[in-house]
Amino acid sequence: MSRRHVVIAAVGCFATLLLGLLDQNIVSAVSWTMVKDLDPLHGVDHLPWLLTAYTLADCVVLPLYGKLADVYGAKRVYLLALGVFLTGSVLCGLARNMAELIAFRALQGVGGGGLMSVTMVVLGLLVRPGGTGEQEGPGRAGMGGIMVGLGIVLGPAAGGLVADHLSWRWVFYINVPLGVAAFVTSVLLVRLPVAPVGHRIDFLGAGLVAAAASALLMISQWGGRDYAWTSPTIEGLGIAAAVLLAAFLRRQRTAQEPIFTPALLRNPVFRVMVPLGFFGGVGLAGSVAYMAGYLQEARGMTPAGAGLLFLPMAVGMTVVGALSGRATARAAGRYRYQLLAGHLLVAGAMVVFSTLGTGTPLWILALGLFLLGLGLGLCLGIGLMITQRAVDPGHLGVATTSVRFAQQLGASAGLALFGTVLNRELASKLSSAAGAADAGGRLNTAALPTLGPEQRHAALEALVSSTHTVFAIAACVMAVPAALSMLLRERPGPPGGP
Repeated sequence: MSRRHVVIAAVGCFATLLLGLLDQNIVSAVSWTMVKDLDPLHGVDHLPWLLTAYTLADCVVLPLYGKLADVYGAKRVYLLALGVFLTGSVLCGLARNMAELIAFRALQGVGGGGLMSVTMVVLGLLVRPGGTGEQEGPGRAGMGGIMVGLGIVLGPAAGGLVADHLSWRWVFYINVPLGVAAFVTSVLLVRLPVAPVGHRIDFLGAGLVAAAASALLMISQWGGRDYAWTSPTIEGLGIAAAVLLAAFLRRQRTAQEPIFTPALLRNPVFRVMVPLGFFGGVGLAGSVAYMAGYLQEARGMTPAGAGLLFLPMAVGMTVVGALSGRATARAAGRYRYQLLAGHLLVAGAMVVFSTLGTGTPLWILALGLFLLGLGLGLCLGIGLMITQRAVDPGHLGVATTSVRFAQQLGASAGLALFGTVLNRELASKLSSAAGAADAGGRLNTAALPTLGPEQRHAALEALVSSTHTVFAIAACVMAVPAALSMLLRERPGPPGGP
C-alpha cells in the first residue's frame, strides 16, 4: 500500500472506532424518547432490555473476534463486523415496536463487538506492517482514555441534537454513510498480509458463557416482579446459570485454546483486573442513561439540552486522561493509587447524583459530572495499559479482549440490575396522586405533559426518588473496584510492555 492509501484507510478505521464509541451512548441518551414513541405505556419496563441488548450481544461475541481474525485474516473479519453493525443500524431505524428495536439492537451489538477490537488490529497492521500494533506507551494509553471519554460525552449531545431536529430513528441512520464510506475504503485500499494461524476457535466455551450471562440477565430482570424469587422459573434459571458457569470453567481447563488461557489465569495482575473490570462495569452501567432520563423528565430539558450538560464530564475526563499516562510513566509502575482515586471519584459522583431533586441547582449537577469525568479519566487512561504491561507479548490480544469482556459483562449485569431497581422503586412509590402517570405501578411517560401541577409533581418525585436509589447502589458498588485496585502488584519499569 502507498502512504496515501495507508492514511486514507487509517481514517476509515478511525471513523469505524468513532461509530463504536458513540453508538451506545447516543442510544442511551435518546432511549427515553424511543420508549415514549414506540410504547408510552409499557416502554419503561422494556428500557433495561433496550439498553442491555447491544452490550450483551457485544459481550458474547467479543472473545471470538480475536481468534477469528487470526484464522481468517483481520480485514475479512473487520468487514464482516462492520457489515453486521450497519445492517443492524438500518433495521433499528425501521423498527415498529419495542420488541423489534430490542432484537435489531442485539444484532447491531454482534457487529459492534468487532468495531473496537478488530479495528485496532487493522490499525496496528496499517501503521506498523508486520508488527502487532498492540503495545501502548503511556501517551497512547492516555489518548485511549480520552477517545473513550469523548465517545461517552459526545454521544448524548449528538443523540439529543439528532432527536430534536430530525427523529430518534436518525440516530441509527446516521451510522450508514460513515460506515459505508469506511467499508468501501477498506475493500478498495486495504491490503494486509494474510498469515492464518492454526488456532481452534472455542465456540463451545463462548456459547456456555453467553448462555450463563443470559440466564443471569433474565433473573435480574424478572426476579421479584414478573416472577417470585422462589418461583420455579427463577430457581430454574438460577440452577441453569450455575450449571452453565461450572461447565464454562471446566471447558477452560480442557479446551486446547480456551478463552482464558491458563497462563493468564496464573497472572496475579490479570486475576485482579478481570473482577475489577466487571464490578467497574456494574457500577458505571446506566449512569449516562439514567442521568439523561432525569434531565429530560424531571427537569424538562430537550435531549440536546441534556446532552450539552455533560460537557463538565468531558472537561474532567479529557484533562485527566491526558495527564494520567504521563503520571504513570513518572510513577514507574506505581499506578494502583491512581486507580483507587479514580474509582473513589466515580463513587463520589454517584453520591452527588443520589441527592438531586426537581429543583437542584445545575451547578451541583455540573460538579457531579465533573467528578465523574475525573474518575473515568483516571480509570480509563491506565486500565488497559496496566493489563498489557503485565502479560507476555503473545497474550496481549487475549488479555485485552478478556478484560473488556469482563467490563461488558459487568455493564450488562448492571443495566439489568439498575433497570429492575428503578421499576420496582417506581411501582412502590407511584400512587393515585400521580394521576394518569400511574399505570398500575408503571410510569406512563406520555401522560406527564398532560398532568396538572400537583399530579405532575407527584409523578416526578416518584421518578427522582427512584433514581436516587439507583445511584446510591452504584456508589456502593464502585467501592469494590476501589478495594480491588489495592491488591494489584506494582511492577516498576517502563510502561508499554510486559
